[in-house]
Amino acid sequence: GVDEIELRSTLEPDDPAATAALLTGEIDILGRMPWSSNGTFLVRVHAGADELTAIYKPERAERPLWDFPAGLWRRERAARLLDEALGWRYVPPTEVRHDAPLGVGTVQYFVPSDLSVSAFDLVGDERFDTHLARLAAFDVIANNTDRKAGHCLPDAAGRLWAIDHGLCFHSEEKLRTVLWDYAAQPLDVELRTRLAGFSVAELDPEFGELLSGEELNAVVDRAQRLALVGVLPSDPSGRRYPWPLI
Repeated sequence: GVDEIELRSTLEPDDPAATAALLTGEIDILGRMPWSSNGTFLVRVHAGADELTAIYKPERAERPLWDFPAGLWRRERAARLLDEALGWRYVPPTEVRHDAPLGVGTVQYFVPSDLSVSAFDLVGDERFDTHLARLAAFDVIANNTDRKAGHCLPDAAGRLWAIDHGLCFHSEEKLRTVLWDYAAQPLDVELRTRLAGFSVAELDPEFGELLSGEELNAVVDRAQRLALVGVLPSDPSGRRYPWPLI
């Protein structure tokens, strides 16, 4: 089973060679990940002498949704691009593969972490609070409708990672998150300035291939509105949580 597989990678996630491997390496499926609503597969990526463990999410294994079109991999890739645009690198390297074993989908670098630890354990820890607040801002801009606590992963070095962004970037307001502890927290000056100048023109052209024009304009609008308000949003209803929470 997946639990018995050695989750090794010979390249670190920030190494450009890791991205190159995800783009061009040979993919072998090791097993299906448990507890995922869509078909999500643990894979080994071989690129010359290097090997990566990765998560493969093919379009053909998705369950149909009434509010999101098929092809959630597009949103997974767009989340990585948004993360890069903001300069944070919380989202592991995520690349699109059309030649993967089960067809088109994303292949994302697998970050080993303690699965017993979630965002609920990290809130209030000064090592993570700044990063979780930034991630809360990221989710506002991306309109994340599924930020579960288990999607926030600290690695062995204490670095925070964020995964599972297939339900992002809808043009209608759909934010659902467990990170409401940071509601009403002011944005740092650098981020507020960065978001105030957000525009479609400065974003990677690949966004236009992944999202509709309406969705892309909504990303920019949410970024600029967040900068204008200057604080993270609150949830007066107390209902805007994903389910399950973890």
